[in-house]
Amino acid sequence: MHTGKHVTVLLEEAVEALVTRRAGTYVDCTFGRGGHSALILQRTAADARLIALDRDPQAFAAAQAICDARFRCVHAPFARLGEVLDGLGVGQVDGVLMDLGVSSPQIDDAKRGFSFRLDGPLDMRMDTTTGESAADFLRRAGADEIGEVLKSHGEERFAFQIAQAIVARRAARPLATTAELAGLVADVVGARGRRRDPGQDPATRTFQAIRIHVNQELAQLQAGLKAGFARLAVGGRLVALSFHSLEDRLVKHAMRALARPAEPPMGVPLKADQLPVPAWRLIGRAIRPGAAEVKANPRARSAVMRVIERVAA
Repeated sequence: MHTGKHVTVLLEEAVEALVTRRAGTYVDCTFGRGGHSALILQRTAADARLIALDRDPQAFAAAQAICDARFRCVHAPFARLGEVLDGLGVGQVDGVLMDLGVSSPQIDDAKRGFSFRLDGPLDMRMDTTTGESAADFLRRAGADEIGEVLKSHGEERFAFQIAQAIVARRAARPLATTAELAGLVADVVGARGRRRDPGQDPATRTFQAIRIHVNQELAQLQAGLKAGFARLAVGGRLVALSFHSLEDRLVKHAMRALARPAEPPMGVPLKADQLPVPAWRLIGRAIRPGAAEVKANPRARSAVMRVIERVAA
């Protein structure tokens, strides 16, 4: 059973890939509970610098416990990375780490509303100080909008049936708790859905989809990647850890597009060695947790780590 203590996934692998200069400037885009940040500080020199971001107020509060002159944490989403660096007077950096997973303290705190296994308010916001909660979204959105969210962000086969049930239910009383939503989804999906996804709770995809929508996670990721790429110095690396296929697809395509060799203009007979060399290179293949890590931390099973390095200006 999880107790709220966060176990950082692919900790050694991520920091090993990230830290290429001991005296460099690094960014931990998702501080969480500081697992990556702590190891980065261990692996860097006395004149290094580490800037962390997190939009979760509880994570930001946890960061205040780090007493190291090299470290600074900012309460902000990583989509604002460029703005944060500008505010700190930082131009280019030597590494950017993006751990895109939901942390155990978020999942295991019923009040946050992330888990269908714990009954609590239907919130799901990473930043509880701003924005629309899951309950607010389900209270005001139409069936078509809810269905599209469940289909596109959760790849839920019963998306529109679930959406219609949510709208029908709120005519009497809007959904307010995680248990109410999970129960509604289970009723809609029924035995047929359970047979097609044995071992998976019927509400898994619905909760993922609503959480992604409420937090605008895919748009945040696209903006964060763009800012991270723009700020990397030559020799710097961006390391991204994804935990579901939608995130990993965005990361993979963005990195491959940067590292793809140039093609000659139509009709121009240029050889490969006459074309511009890409300014980026992929570092190795995608890395996944080993069997021992997954056994010790089952939440690591879906993690995928990808790394890209800037090799030219």
